[in-house]
Amino acid sequence: MQLAKPAVDVGLYTNQLDAMLAFWQEQAGVPFAELLKVGGGVHQHRHAIGDSVLKINHTRAALPTEQPTGLRRLEVYSDAVDEPLELLDPDDNEVILTPSGAGKHNLRMHITTNSVEQTLAFYRDVLGLPALGDNEVAVGASLLSFEPGKVAPFERQARGYRYLTVQVFDVVGTHQQILDAGGTEGMAPVRLGEVAYISFVRDPDGNWIEISQRKSITGSLD
Repeated sequence: MQLAKPAVDVGLYTNQLDAMLAFWQEQAGVPFAELLKVGGGVHQHRHAIGDSVLKINHTRAALPTEQPTGLRRLEVYSDAVDEPLELLDPDDNEVILTPSGAGKHNLRMHITTNSVEQTLAFYRDVLGLPALGDNEVAVGASLLSFEPGKVAPFERQARGYRYLTVQVFDVVGTHQQILDAGGTEGMAPVRLGEVAYISFVRDPDGNWIEISQRKSITGSLD
């Protein structure tokens, strides 16, 4: 998979817009970037974590709260702290602020999985991301760390951390490449006007991974 952006984006859903914006902007220190209307009554409030985007998707329709995804803790590397600080946002999403140090990484998503070995194989061999040891892969400056635990079936559009996004130059080709390598389809590629092409695939635990070809990044949707 050829990345068009050296970082991963993180998407969450919430019904508590004002409280969530206040937490992420003021307590977590993540700056607001832009607002997008993504359809279905969802407004996406995009926040910058280095090259990554935290996508706070707000909907007035009541969101399910029963089952979490495997995306359990978002660790943000920050110049505002001198030692790790563990927080909960208003929806009880786990957040860790970690000193940025040399600034090599911008975030780490801690992913609980039913099988670290199987999940690592998917991200390394199917998605083609470089492995860092036996339980971690890199998406440019972003890290995905895998930890053993229990992941039950879940819905994509529900409260909490729900999906990851990677930016590529060719969604259609990348999506097919992932399926050919044994990946599971979540949603076939669709074009969103002149903004982007997107699709979804799912990892072995069912986590949703958005494959995106955003025109503002790639320069073209062809």
